[in-house]
Amino acid sequence: MKILIALLVGILKQLSTWSRARKRMLVFGLDLTLLLASVLIAYSLRIGQWELFSQPIRTLLVGGLVLMVPIFWSAGVYNQIFRYAGVGMMRTIVPAFSAYAAAMFGVFMVYGLSGVPRTMGLLQPLTFFLLLLGSRIAARYFFIDILDRRTNSGEVRRVVIYGAGRAGQQLVSSIRSDPQMQTVGYIDDDTRLAGQRLDGDRVYASSDLERVIAKGDVTDILLALPGVSRRRQREILHRLRQYPVEVKILPRARDIVGGQVSLSDTRPVEIEDLLGREPVAPNEVLLGRTIVGRSVMVTGAGGSIGSELCRQIVAQSASKIVLYEMSEYSLYAIERELCGLLTDLGKSLEVVPVLGSVSDPEALSKVFTKHRPQTVYHAAAYKHVPLVEANAVQGVRNNVLGTHEVVKAAITAKVRDFILISTDKAVRPTNVMGATKRVAEQILQSYAAKGTDTRFSMVRFGNVLGSSGSVVPLFRSQIAAGGPITLTDKRITRYFMTIPEAANLVIQAGGLAKGGEVFVLDMGKPVKIIDLAKTMIQLSGLKVRDEDNPTGDIEITEIGLRPGEKLFEELLIGNDAQSTRHDRIKMAHEHFLPWAEFNQHLESLETATTSGDCIALLGQLVSEFDHQPDGKSKAKKIINFD
Repeated sequence: MKILIALLVGILKQLSTWSRARKRMLVFGLDLTLLLASVLIAYSLRIGQWELFSQPIRTLLVGGLVLMVPIFWSAGVYNQIFRYAGVGMMRTIVPAFSAYAAAMFGVFMVYGLSGVPRTMGLLQPLTFFLLLLGSRIAARYFFIDILDRRTNSGEVRRVVIYGAGRAGQQLVSSIRSDPQMQTVGYIDDDTRLAGQRLDGDRVYASSDLERVIAKGDVTDILLALPGVSRRRQREILHRLRQYPVEVKILPRARDIVGGQVSLSDTRPVEIEDLLGREPVAPNEVLLGRTIVGRSVMVTGAGGSIGSELCRQIVAQSASKIVLYEMSEYSLYAIERELCGLLTDLGKSLEVVPVLGSVSDPEALSKVFTKHRPQTVYHAAAYKHVPLVEANAVQGVRNNVLGTHEVVKAAITAKVRDFILISTDKAVRPTNVMGATKRVAEQILQSYAAKGTDTRFSMVRFGNVLGSSGSVVPLFRSQIAAGGPITLTDKRITRYFMTIPEAANLVIQAGGLAKGGEVFVLDMGKPVKIIDLAKTMIQLSGLKVRDEDNPTGDIEITEIGLRPGEKLFEELLIGNDAQSTRHDRIKMAHEHFLPWAEFNQHLESLETATTSGDCIALLGQLVSEFDHQPDGKSKAKKIINFD
């Protein structure tokens, strides 16, 4: 038996090396053989004895050939990959065969040919279909279960599909063509489905999840619930954390192209899936107020927030968008993406890429004079806390003096709305980056108080998930490398928001502005970073290695706070947040220095960038600045909205 299997594997290996054209001809030849066999079998069954060659058989064979060849080739039957016979192939074969069967029925049963029993118009197509179906199933068995599973030495992943709906069934169909994966069954919350079988795979109740994982040696769970709410999805994912399995997820239903799903559509669980909130319907009036029909400029257009602002501005039908960016590659990438997005949306919009620095007044003057932007989103800033701490002068030049240059250019050009993208680190800052962002806020506040044609506002929020330099991509790369995950302090917490939600709320906040407001986005509850790290490890199918579990996979190492880093971040300097027309946008009127005094300090700060102590002067501009360069900042009381 082993010799026969080895011989069969050898033959299959040889066949698998053939060219695509050669394989197609092999399958075509096989189908011709099956056509002949179906004629012989059907006619012999009809007359009650074996008949190998006679006039009726010749007539049937010629008729079958004349009809089958053009129909099957034109339908693309032989364009399919034979080894992956499944639902996709059946979608091609069934229509082609239906056309063939209808033609045979019409010729031999309705019209009739001399010497050929009319019933052959039904009996031969039925026999032919059964032989075709059997050949595809056999090919699948030979190539998948014998060849691939014997020649692939890697571990076979045992998979459970969470969700027995249409998406889950399509996913199983896709998995069956992968020799490295084997389905154990479905899990579904609908108890009425428990115990049923879908194409051979059993459906289990969600209450049986632990037993199924243990008994079935499950290694992976694929979440196939593209239409479920974010809240329910989070509940399921939090439950799955406790099991030693790798979890992957299908995208939301609106993101699935053509409504068809396959294994390639699944992705690892992102932290956004756990922390992302249910979307709130945007206020269309606020979204369009500063964008629709306007020339809009975005500084820092290639950054995490800047690029998302650009995407949403394009979707809101601006008349022109000016992309101002100092990184050549980032500018190239966002321009190319926006042009593709415009094509997909069927919209026409002038996209103007400008390579330049916000610290260059001449370049800014030319851009504002030529393109006359009516709305400016100022997202250009250095934001990485340790890097700005080590390069304080450059941080001041870009974040403070650069902001001042953009503000002056906007006033000269009579820009209608100017929105500054700020950060929670500007609140009682302990680092240079936070202090520079607070000074940038005061620049806008001071000009707003003076009175100009430009309406200035600031939008302050915490960390965005997946942005460059954030902990999420860092932790992901550390897990992929086998650890350890480096954590500054086990007590540290941070606010998190998805990039699309943050950008959407920034635009709506700009629509609320009357001048001088500090808008603060509702970030939800702060998250403990150590919990974030543990969750990412567990959802990767791994275990945390610590004192309680020394045989775990990934260790979490505490390395101490970085220079200027806080244990807790805050969103408000005071506690006077006011409600707005939007549930997730609060407003504050925070103190700032009078223009005369502020401008004097600002001029001194500019001088200090060439010779002097920038950090000391930042302290004069920001009274709450408690510089902690040793990374030993004290925990501050967190001021929430509630």
